Order: sequence, then structure tokens, then C-alpha cells
Amino acid sequence: MSVLIPTVIEESNRGERVYDIYSRLLRDRIIFLGEPIDDEAANVIIAQLLFLEAEDPERDIHLYVNSPGGDTNAGLGLYDAMQYVAPDLETICVGQAQGLAAILLSAGAPGKRHSLPNARIMIDQPLGRTQGPAADIQIHAAEILRIRHQLDEILAHHTGQELADVEASTQRAYFMSAQEALDYGMIDKIMERDTRKRRIVDLVRRSYVKEDGGGRTSDRSSAEKARKGKSRRGAR
Repeated sequence: MSVLIPTVIEESNRGERVYDIYSRLLRDRIIFLGEPIDDEAANVIIAQLLFLEAEDPERDIHLYVNSPGGDTNAGLGLYDAMQYVAPDLETICVGQAQGLAAILLSAGAPGKRHSLPNARIMIDQPLGRTQGPAADIQIHAAEILRIRHQLDEILAHHTGQELADVEASTQRAYFMSAQEALDYGMIDKIMERDTRKRRIVDLVRRSYVKEDGGGRTSDRSSAEKARKGKSRRGAR
């Protein structure tokens, strides 16, 4: 079933421009992981990360996560890209972050890993299905165990938990509320309404001070400068 993607229309001194909603959010350095993780989804997000790094290596990137997890290799590729790019990556869980998606959530920049209050986070061990000769099954089983140890080490690194505790947690599906994820070390903060208001104000402020394509500052910024100049002349 095809999914309808909303579009937005922006007006400027250059006329109207139409964006799909995700492209418009990308302008504000916002990326969505809102599907199972496979090669295609991971490659799209990796490309967005590299683009935003090239555009400005100093400004944070905001990754919203609402995913049931997915392919291990694709997820680890995305994890490596998150650690590779220069900007800090803020991660925000919306709805769910399960399996590899939970690992990506925990891999945000320290102090910048968030969850909305009613999100659910789940960690577990990787799944593997194989068939064939016994020797091949043994090889695949050893690889799954290696990957599980690798994922547990990543979780231990980002959460501050002891490796043995992480291994015990991932024996079975381990579900956490936002508060439990905070206590576990998966996130640093639960985002409430006041936090959202401050984020919106910050985004609006940045959009006003940013220069447009012609090198001119926004009308509001110019108006504020003019008002301050009048105040100084009046004080004289």
C-alpha cells in the first residue's frame, strides 16, 4: 500500500517552492527513521547525515526514531555513520525503538538522547534463521553469537551498564518505559511539553538569524537592528 507523503508550500522573495514534508524538515537538520531498518532505509539516512555534515559540520543533527528494528548489518552501518559524522547527533524516540533502533537511540551524543513520555524501548538479542548442512548451520550460529556480543558491547558503552548486566537484559525481549530507559542509561532526558516549546523557540530563532540565499538577513532581524539603533539615538 502506497503512503501519502504530505507536501508544504513556502513563499519567499523568489516565489513559491513545494517540498515533501521530509525534505522540508531536512532543511532544519531533522531526519526521521520511521520504518524497519533495511539497506534502503539505512542508505537514505546515511546520505542525509553526510549531506548535513558537509553543509555545516558544527550544527547538531536531530534524528527522530520510531522503528521496530531490522537488519543487523544495515543497522550497524547506520550506527557507524552516526559515530563518523562530525556534528553532534541528537536522538529522540517517538512511539517505539526496538532492537537495533534502540541501539541507535542510545548512540546519540551524550546528554542529547531523548524520549517522549509514552514511547517504548526494547532491547534483545539478534535473530538468525538458516538451513543447510550442519557445518553451515554451525558457522552461522557462531556468527550470530559474535554479533550478539558486539551489540551488547555497544549497548554497554553507551548506557554505562556492565557488559554482564546487558547480556542478562538481552537474553529475552526487555521492554522499558521512557523512565525505565532513562534509569537504564538508554536516554538522558524525557521530553515534556515545556522542552518542546523551548525547542520550537530555538528553531524559530535560528531561522530568523540565518541569512537567505542573497546574503541578506531576515526582515525581522533587520527590523530589530533598526529599532535598537533608534533607541540609542534617542538616548543621546
